[in-house]
Amino acid sequence: MKLFKRNTFGHILFIKRWLIRILGVISHGRYHRFNELQIEGSEIIRDLPDTNVLFISNHQTYFADVAAMLHVFNAALHERVDNLKNVGYIWNPKLNIYYVAAVETMKSGILPKIFAYVGSVSVERTWRSQGKDINRQVKMSDISNIGKALADGWLITFPQGTTTPFKPIRKGTAHIIKKYKPIVVPIVIDGFRRSFDKKGLLIKKRGILQSMQIKKPLDIDYENESIDEIVKKIEFAIEQHPSFLKVEKPEEYQKQEDALNKKRKFWDIY
Repeated sequence: MKLFKRNTFGHILFIKRWLIRILGVISHGRYHRFNELQIEGSEIIRDLPDTNVLFISNHQTYFADVAAMLHVFNAALHERVDNLKNVGYIWNPKLNIYYVAAVETMKSGILPKIFAYVGSVSVERTWRSQGKDINRQVKMSDISNIGKALADGWLITFPQGTTTPFKPIRKGTAHIIKKYKPIVVPIVIDGFRRSFDKKGLLIKKRGILQSMQIKKPLDIDYENESIDEIVKKIEFAIEQHPSFLKVEKPEEYQKQEDALNKKRKFWDIY
């Protein structure tokens, strides 16, 4: 039956559509009433193909960032350029938008499990689990699921894998780009860390100006550019290269430089 049509991950689209509608109406005020979301570049969304698009972004909260992107994408697809006026755009949402999230995060409660049904591609972190540093191999099923999401639609990912700013870009994102050759659209967000708690569920402060800048797709030579070259492009595109830290947080940048200089001196001696 058409009513119970499923997507590539087995989710019933009728249920997913209603979850997006309900969550969209509930969360709309977080970006258009309690706090204001300043949007730039959303006209780019309307010119993208229906599949194989990878959005890369810096990360500030677990869920508020993704929710804001779902609002902006759907608003743009319904002729609302750089604004979220009239939440009616959420009545007919784009159902093939997915986002990468850690398995442990999406299993941490009833709400995350509901959010997972909306479009999570859950993966196991290879470097951290339950607050501890680890080192495990990438699961091939995770890579396969990312490929399925791109083949079916759009995928949002946070290449740093953490909400801590200016952390290194994980090379896995560059490997995905070389393997699946998606259109890569950078997004830079700000203000979410001040507006919400770390999970992005509770409003921490009202009257905060949040911002989302959607940039033009990256020009990538999938065959000839190295992983490191793509990583560097990502760093600059989502404004998480150390040079941005130097401008925004000079004291923190200097601390990092001092630490690196100490290491250099140590190795010079030995």
